[in-house]
Amino acid sequence: MSATHTATPGEDEVPAEHAVPDELSLAGDFPPVDRDRWRELVAGVLRKAGREELPDPVEDALRRTVATGVAVAPLYDADDAGDLPTAVGVPGLPPYVRGARAGASPDSGVPAGWDVRQRHAHPDVAVTREAVAADLENGVTSLWLVLGEGAVPVGALPDVLADVYLDLAPVAVSGGLPAAEALLALVGDRTDLAPGGSLGLDPLGVHAASGEEQDLTGLADLARRTPAGWRTVVVDATVYADAGATAVEELGCSLAAGVAYLRALTDAGLPVDEAFGRLEFRYSASADQFTTIAALRAARRLWDRVGEVSGASPAARAQRQHAVTSSVMTTRRDPWVNMLRTTVACFAAGVGGADAVTVQPFDAALGLPDAFSRRIARNTQNLLVEEASLARVLDPAGGSWYVESLSESLAQAAWTWFTEVERAGGLAAALSSGLVRDRLAAAWDTRARRLATRADAITGVSEFPNLAEKLPERQPAADLHPTGGLPRVRAAQEYEELRDRADAAPSRPRVYLATLGSVARHTARATFAGNLFQAGGVETPAGDGASGFADAGTTVACICGTDADYARSAAALAAELRAAGAGQVWLAGKPSLGVDGVDGYVYAGCDALDVLRTVHEQVGVTA
Repeated sequence: MSATHTATPGEDEVPAEHAVPDELSLAGDFPPVDRDRWRELVAGVLRKAGREELPDPVEDALRRTVATGVAVAPLYDADDAGDLPTAVGVPGLPPYVRGARAGASPDSGVPAGWDVRQRHAHPDVAVTREAVAADLENGVTSLWLVLGEGAVPVGALPDVLADVYLDLAPVAVSGGLPAAEALLALVGDRTDLAPGGSLGLDPLGVHAASGEEQDLTGLADLARRTPAGWRTVVVDATVYADAGATAVEELGCSLAAGVAYLRALTDAGLPVDEAFGRLEFRYSASADQFTTIAALRAARRLWDRVGEVSGASPAARAQRQHAVTSSVMTTRRDPWVNMLRTTVACFAAGVGGADAVTVQPFDAALGLPDAFSRRIARNTQNLLVEEASLARVLDPAGGSWYVESLSESLAQAAWTWFTEVERAGGLAAALSSGLVRDRLAAAWDTRARRLATRADAITGVSEFPNLAEKLPERQPAADLHPTGGLPRVRAAQEYEELRDRADAAPSRPRVYLATLGSVARHTARATFAGNLFQAGGVETPAGDGASGFADAGTTVACICGTDADYARSAAALAAELRAAGAGQVWLAGKPSLGVDGVDGYVYAGCDALDVLRTVHEQVGVTA
């Protein structure tokens, strides 16, 4: 068959009906809609779902709280974003909402994108040195070294960095004054250092974590000794996020810390612009991508306002940001899901305009990362920058009515919290008085309630747990965080504690699922109940009615079926289970069903943690 094709006259001409018009009218073939029509449609759906009483306006029924005092609506239009050009400006110019730079960052030492910063804290010098080399050879552009007891030995810093070209790769350290002095001693009087390094001092962060007041008087001297283009102080706001803060408390505390450092530096004689140039801010990036994006944008606007009031020049007011994927969202159970969480968080940090980003390894909650998890962490950033081309567009979320409105709401709420801290005497005083602790505890209590009811689901932990999983083995990591001050929390911690107790029990606890009716009738509720109980490490054998209870090896049962089946036979089945030795009988459904003979109900929105603790107590699983 010939591969040659001969065109006939007119064959390459585009038919008239396929021709591209001179002007495209997007959505032009659809009837016009407005918010009132949208509200009518939403109200109809909500009423079909059983909502009789609806608020006015109806979108209030769908608002969701994302931070203290900040809720997001289900719909945004131009009226929600205000006057965008006036409010947010352009990238690289005040108020810096759209980014601290208009192109490649002069501080980052990299030509495009953000600074890919990898964290190292392995106490074995040879392991750390090898890991540093592998990172720098494979896309990492700066290093973050944690120095001190349990981490990289302070005295080993020259050895760890022996093969690192410090004129190409900036270095940031954590570990307080000893770490800072070690880095200064190492670089000496060099003037060719890559910009973007940091001494990592954060006395107020230490105060927050340890509960012990710190002295700020020596910061100015260290600032004068800090190499050009480097930062002396890191306002590490992750200490507040790790204690349960929402974005509002994290931003407000960071502002209060930054202002305290500015006062200490300028009181010691540093010019305002130089003081601003010695500060870097570290924020947490979570899998709530839009809140993270908006929080980073809001942080730059707020810091610009501080600079404006302080008399700093416009160029000095651009906040340098280092985003770190959240420790709060990291799980020990099903740790592979952490890869997804950190990818979303890294995406949000990049879109939000962070200057440097650190992706924590997926096994960070299990111990010291291995070579594989470090490679996944750095490749997460490499893929987003190099293959997804995420850094090609500055502030890609800019102009979104939703993101602009959320950025404004977070900025306003954070400023209110910041001024409350200032009225209390500043951050140090607010930490010592308990003001910060109480505010963060209240924020975490609200979040903990959503976690307990699984309104905030944790995949692999509170939802879809795998009781047969084999966790990767990791070398234990030393706890490098001071204690005595603000607590450290993780979203999954209470579920994982229950799983640990169940795993340590002489035999795994069980709840027998007593099903009613056909498979098609009981599957939905049996699946829901099994998922809930397994979140506490509880196996869920199932059987028709009470027939398999005796062989289940438990004293707890849960009846699963439809409302109609419950009305006909649930009470009788509960009595039958009691006669067979059940000491506790649950029912998969809402309490309004009112079935006689059951001890409790499991349903969407119930306190899953309370249910699981009650089951553990019944079957003899103890802490």
